[in-house]
Amino acid sequence: MHILITGAEGFIGSALAQALLARGHRLTLAVRDPARAAKRFPAQRVLAADFATDHSPGAWRPRLEGVDAVVNTVGIFREQGAQTFEAIHARAPVALFEACVDAGVRRVVQVSALGAAADAPTEFLRSKHAADAALASLPLSSSVVRPSLVFAPEGTSARVFLQLAALPLVPLPAGGTQCVQPIHRDDLVAALVALVEADAPPPLLAAVGPAPLTLREYFVQLRRGLGLGRARFLPIPRRVMETIAVFAEKMRSNLVDREALTMLAQGNCAGADGIVHVLGCPPRPATEFIDPREAASLRTSLQLRWLLPLLRVAVALVWIVTGIVSLGVYPVPESLALLARVGLHGSFALVALYVAAILDLALGIATLAMRRRQWLYAFQALVTLGYTAIITVWLPGYWLHPYGPVLKNLPLLAALWLLHALDREEGST
Repeated sequence: MHILITGAEGFIGSALAQALLARGHRLTLAVRDPARAAKRFPAQRVLAADFATDHSPGAWRPRLEGVDAVVNTVGIFREQGAQTFEAIHARAPVALFEACVDAGVRRVVQVSALGAAADAPTEFLRSKHAADAALASLPLSSSVVRPSLVFAPEGTSARVFLQLAALPLVPLPAGGTQCVQPIHRDDLVAALVALVEADAPPPLLAAVGPAPLTLREYFVQLRRGLGLGRARFLPIPRRVMETIAVFAEKMRSNLVDREALTMLAQGNCAGADGIVHVLGCPPRPATEFIDPREAASLRTSLQLRWLLPLLRVAVALVWIVTGIVSLGVYPVPESLALLARVGLHGSFALVALYVAAILDLALGIATLAMRRRQWLYAFQALVTLGYTAIITVWLPGYWLHPYGPVLKNLPLLAALWLLHALDREEGST
């Protein structure tokens, strides 16, 4: 078959493209970045398409020449500029579906979302339902697939759940009693392939895992897959989570938003009979989501995502507290006495004391505030080495001090080396 996939560079669409190619199908990939998609799928037809603007059947009709089936996998979790829920989830898909009627496309599969309905509590779900309803009204052989949470380690939402599950104290929004029924991406993709190839596919399919879980149970099973110990939970009241979500939205964080909390609260579960019938077997449970061969590396990656920021804050506090102490918390005459032993006296010693204190304070604040920090870690290491060299030459006795004031520079240098190698920009974490 010749199959057009929208969103073929996305989390679901890219995996679906690989699966359909493995089955011997020909593909047309409608994407926003054709050059990048062409590198990934060099033997396939690649077309530019923008769901933010392609809102008429005429925009889609030329792209459907010779196409037997269409799978729409495009979706956004947050609105940004022209990429609104109405544009991306409703207007563009409806135009595509109407063009499919004119072009004689034999099969259309729409990836929607579990809970999509005209009276759903979020615009995300209402916009998904608008396209679902429009497709169902057209004279097409079609299937609407409504997944629950979709898991794969590289998925945005899955990564959030994995990150939370890997914490020493797992936060539980509203006590973690929400109903979830996650499905592995490989099972979802297998179901989409089956629907494209089926003679008489079901018009509506809930793509869910084999059984409902509470959010708390889901975290327990993810931790088990990661090889972590028993989970310790921190229940967080709903109002506190909503406040956190408002703050996260302002900071443009991927961690949580109010729409996600609302959808989580309403539940994400359905009967699994349909997906079992389509797949010919039950989908894998959450206990089997994580490949045992990848568990160790995934666990390390997840732990670094919270340990590195913690280490960054610790290093910043070392500089900040050192600067504050040097500015006057520690008796200035005693600081000047130490500088006299280094050969600095009078006003020159006083200037050196305050310049060094302000430098330390600035380095600490920059560690917390700056987004690009690799050069900063290198500079901090040079400053630390400079301080250590001065002490070694003029105050060598501090190497033998019982509190180890100079020896502590060694773990600080190791921490800076680790942060320089592994810490990433704030916007990418």
